[in-house]
Amino acid sequence: MSITPVPRIAVIVVAAGSGTRLGADLPKAFVGIDEHSMLRHALTRVLEGPSAQIVVVAPSGHEGDAITDVLAAAGDRRELVSVVTGGSTRQASVAAGLDALWGDVEIVLVHDAARALAPAPVFERVIEAIESGSDGAIPVLPVIDTIKRVDGGRIVAAVDRSELSAAQTPQAFRRDVLVAAYATAAEDFTDDAALVAAAGHTVAVVDGDALSFKITTPADLDRARSLVARHPLGASHAHLENPFPVPRVGVGTDVHGFGGDGELWLAGLHWPGEPALSGHSDGDAVAHAIVDALLSAAGLGDIGLHFGTDHPEYAGAHADAFLSRTVGLLGEAGWRVGNVAVQVQANRPRMSARRAEAEAALSTALGGAAVSLSATTTDGLGFTGRGEGVAAFATALIVRA
Repeated sequence: MSITPVPRIAVIVVAAGSGTRLGADLPKAFVGIDEHSMLRHALTRVLEGPSAQIVVVAPSGHEGDAITDVLAAAGDRRELVSVVTGGSTRQASVAAGLDALWGDVEIVLVHDAARALAPAPVFERVIEAIESGSDGAIPVLPVIDTIKRVDGGRIVAAVDRSELSAAQTPQAFRRDVLVAAYATAAEDFTDDAALVAAAGHTVAVVDGDALSFKITTPADLDRARSLVARHPLGASHAHLENPFPVPRVGVGTDVHGFGGDGELWLAGLHWPGEPALSGHSDGDAVAHAIVDALLSAAGLGDIGLHFGTDHPEYAGAHADAFLSRTVGLLGEAGWRVGNVAVQVQANRPRMSARRAEAEAALSTALGGAAVSLSATTTDGLGFTGRGEGVAAFATALIVRA
């Protein structure tokens, strides 16, 4: 069985902009061009280019929206794409993307999700410039309009437009050059080419494309919508790189202390007479560790992203609600649960008498997947040994649906 090589190219898709000038009530990248968002269109076109790791930088609180677009656009190449949280400035957001790059990456492209219609050949041109020896390369278009320098409402001088170009994205750089430039940057720059140039490097230019315009104003959005209406986004171009995809494994942990209201719920079972665990839901550390393990395996974030305190519908919910929803999330991403193993560390309750019952309850909530459960008292050591709470550690294996 052949192994898909790790890409030496990465594309950081910056999607953390606010969209203030667009007049939108949500971050710009998630505004619809048609039934799909700018980010979805941008990702589809990035995926049409050379094989690359793709890092989407999303605004805080909208990571789940970004993951939804990633799953829809990437299909069977989901493992190439990750989502990270952006910063308060564009530069901080790109830095967050750089921190998420794989070790084999040598060439980094930085692309604005707002340039949602940028075609694949532009990506290829900037990559070719780097492979030919340039430290950096950006696509540009000639300035067509007559440009005037003005001061206080009057023309001061004409500007020779033959010396001017309009910069676009994606902008490409040698990874070591871009990382070093970010490490020494003392101010914010308008784009990465300016930052790299300020660090003393020469940035080459390649031909841009009229379709790579930036969607900034309502007029730009109308233009994009008109173009997409004539050429709607078709089915995903993602394809199966490896005809025999390997399973994926994730790990998860959870800890809850005793002190909640009511009685104990653990491993999907009610334990009458036992003190409750404290938590946003029922504090079922076993179920929560399994959720984190499954989400980790599928690259879908963690339990806080999908079931945190900003999801009041899960307040007081039990294991079956968490696990069945997690199975649904995996299914939407093209995965199903293979098996789960979980270990409980606690002095109480005594798990041995109800182990088979707990395994059956957890398996049912996971759609029939095999679950194995073990328990230990940790010989009186640590907070679990002192009877202060419960810890759980889960390992999950998932396979393509």
